[in-house]
Amino acid sequence: MRILSIDGGGIRGILPAAVLALCEDRFCGGRPAGEFFDYIAGTSTGGIIALGLSVGIPAREILAIYMDHGSEIFPPRRLYRNRTIRKIQSTWHFLRNLDRYRYEREALRRTLLATFGDKLLGHADRRLVIPSFDEYNEVHLFKTPHHGDYRRDWKETMIDVALSTSAAPTFFSTYRNGDRHFADGGVWANNPVMTALVDAMACYEIDRRDIGILSLGCVESDFGFSQQQMTKGGIWHWKQIISSAMRLQSQNALGQAGLLIGRDRLLRVDGDPMPDAIELDDYCRAASELPVLARRLVDMNAVQLADFFAVSRPPFKACHGPRHAQ
Repeated sequence: MRILSIDGGGIRGILPAAVLALCEDRFCGGRPAGEFFDYIAGTSTGGIIALGLSVGIPAREILAIYMDHGSEIFPPRRLYRNRTIRKIQSTWHFLRNLDRYRYEREALRRTLLATFGDKLLGHADRRLVIPSFDEYNEVHLFKTPHHGDYRRDWKETMIDVALSTSAAPTFFSTYRNGDRHFADGGVWANNPVMTALVDAMACYEIDRRDIGILSLGCVESDFGFSQQQMTKGGIWHWKQIISSAMRLQSQNALGQAGLLIGRDRLLRVDGDPMPDAIELDDYCRAASELPVLARRLVDMNAVQLADFFAVSRPPFKACHGPRHAQ
């Protein structure tokens, strides 16, 4: 069984999309990258990529969406080259957005509508696990109907699932889907690798050593305790704690997955943590730097990546929904 897991990371989703696009060019013989996986888990921006892959959209087309429309979703602001000035600018934006959402989601909604149309989660050919959480502080995993108990989520439109998993706090408002409001799954599972692995082991009688996982990151920020955090504390000095929590969750999830299936069965492809990290909404830096990084990462991991794309996988047999009779 092959599992693809894609982290959340805002516009930095350019990195996993570019990695997969390069893999299509080098290893897939013209077939979409999604056809080589049984499961695809994705959170936030990773969830959007996962949804696209699940219905056969080539990764190169998904990457083009990010490159062509990213500046509409996250309108660029003037960024200074000087690192100190950039930090001051980042602080100003932090203060300015203390009591408001930074972006409207209309540009994102239009882009998703053009991509998915009226497709339902039940139209996916690949098993999907997409994290989010709701207004009652309950985690929610949107899942395709690949098990008899999964009767509800297949009726969700792909647009609703995408907007539910990517409603990043501070960037966008919560997303009303039916009778509930949802927020970004990255709050609790920015790296969703364990959500797919646990689901696979629960739904199927499969030896854990017969599972292979490709985990794609979006370049985490480098984080260590500052002197002010250790001696003063307070909201101001800990304002970047969410980024730290996301990185720690990812390390924990990767460690657990590696223990379960064997570290040799898990390939993590991600850039090294950056002290001067690309912001989740910094389209200009992401579009300029991440495709270059993706090429370097594919070169570094070419042998292992080629193995993941050696044999295509059949679509899953749906237990409910529009594909049930197929």
